[in-house]
Amino acid sequence: MTSIQPQVVAIVQGRMTSSRLPGKILADLGGKPMLAHVVERVRLAQTVQRVVVATTSDTSDDPVAEFCRAQGYDCFRGSLFDVLDRFYQTARAYAADVIVRITADCPLIDPLVIDQTVEAFFQYQVDFAANRLPPPWKRTFPIGLDTEVCSFTALERAWREAAQPHEREHVMPYLYEEEGRFKVHVIHAGQDYGDLRWTVDTAEDLTAMRALFALFQNNPPLSWLEVLPVWLQHPEVQSLNAGVQHHWFNEFDERFGKREK
Repeated sequence: MTSIQPQVVAIVQGRMTSSRLPGKILADLGGKPMLAHVVERVRLAQTVQRVVVATTSDTSDDPVAEFCRAQGYDCFRGSLFDVLDRFYQTARAYAADVIVRITADCPLIDPLVIDQTVEAFFQYQVDFAANRLPPPWKRTFPIGLDTEVCSFTALERAWREAAQPHEREHVMPYLYEEEGRFKVHVIHAGQDYGDLRWTVDTAEDLTAMRALFALFQNNPPLSWLEVLPVWLQHPEVQSLNAGVQHHWFNEFDERFGKREK
């Protein structure tokens, strides 16, 4: 008798009204929208059965929904600022047993790191596994490889109980911010590369990623370990976004809680 395998669904969150760089998820990066890089790389993770883009029901995200339709990407539309609710409703709609949270501003997301994180989730039988926690916690993977994995049961509990704005906007803080509330496991890189910034949150980040992609003829390798030496060999690229500060876990968009369209 064969056992039923859990349905692992990767949910890629993104919206056009980013506070620091509006429109970034459809910004051109190496000849195609950044969102395409993210979805296509996540689809290569062996542990993931389905990839869904979770955007908002706001009219500003009609272009995102249309792009997903044109590309054949699964897409779910939900709350503009209550991203925890958006994730929960997406997970319900796609019958997810396990949810992998990815953000649409990570064009170098590594499918092997996704697999490593999902495998750790099952191996250690936890409620939540990740390859980093945001500041003030320490991380060793570069910023931009961020992968979070949780059970649907844990997500549902967070959806019911989480009340603070940062818990609703950043989806997962309720699962890790209070020690002992859930079983948590964090994986680490072999060395500390936690200060490297490979995400796109600002115009400086986008400039840096465009410069890095150009070094690979706009086709960077899937493995972050192959990207790493090229990044380290080009301080002129590193300097492009060296001054950008990463968000802390309890920061939130000041627009949160205001009436949505």
